[in-house]
Amino acid sequence: MENRLEVTNLSHAFITPGNEEIRIFRNLCFHVGPAEIVAVVGRSGSGKSTLFNLISGLLKPTAGTITLGKRANGEAGSLAYMLQKDLLLPWRTILDNAVLGIELHRPVTEADRTRARAMLARYGLESVANAYPHSLSGGMKQRVALTRTLLTNPTVVLLDEPFSALDYETRLMLENDVITLTRTEGTSVILVTHDIDEAIAMSNRIVVLGGRPAKISLQEDIVLTVPGERDAITARGAPEFHQYHTRVWDALRASDVTHASI
Repeated sequence: MENRLEVTNLSHAFITPGNEEIRIFRNLCFHVGPAEIVAVVGRSGSGKSTLFNLISGLLKPTAGTITLGKRANGEAGSLAYMLQKDLLLPWRTILDNAVLGIELHRPVTEADRTRARAMLARYGLESVANAYPHSLSGGMKQRVALTRTLLTNPTVVLLDEPFSALDYETRLMLENDVITLTRTEGTSVILVTHDIDEAIAMSNRIVVLGGRPAKISLQEDIVLTVPGERDAITARGAPEFHQYHTRVWDALRASDVTHASI
């Protein structure tokens, strides 16, 4: 099966008002396969958010290509973008917030609402479907945001630091939600995070960005030995976990040295 997303020789630069060129990326190449989670890790300012804006089409790259693969049935693939903030509309019920992504593309049907209720129930939110966002905890709001993202039936989901503001227990639960999503729905995920532990626990592969202009300083496949199916907790207890953490951390430190020498 073809890749869900391919980034080939991607380069990008911004032009300042003084006509100075600031290069952000140089010849990035990576791919995301079906039902795969790829984590993108880098220091602040390495261009992670710019990368998402390019993948989502909000920006046009200076050079290179970004190709979205087709669905298994041959139809066009689609992207969904989930941010760090839940961005729920306070005047809409949880159910109405959940179907907002669909509503932006076409009229919402009763079948859509039935599917939304079923997905809310899967995330333990059935009882609050008619409530309003102010009555929900931070973790519940993020689950609503995840539901809203998934109801558009994307082939690739972009997650931009979606759990960083949550407490540790809630964060682990939502990490597991995403891991389970790839198994049950076959959805592919690109996760941007500053948290190395989260990147290792969730992903099948880690891409480390470093330097300026940023390039890929490390691509590391993550294979962990765990009892049963891997989840966010058992992954952190895997014997290989510390070794991967050291490799990623060393790549980030090396990128700092490179950056300082430019």
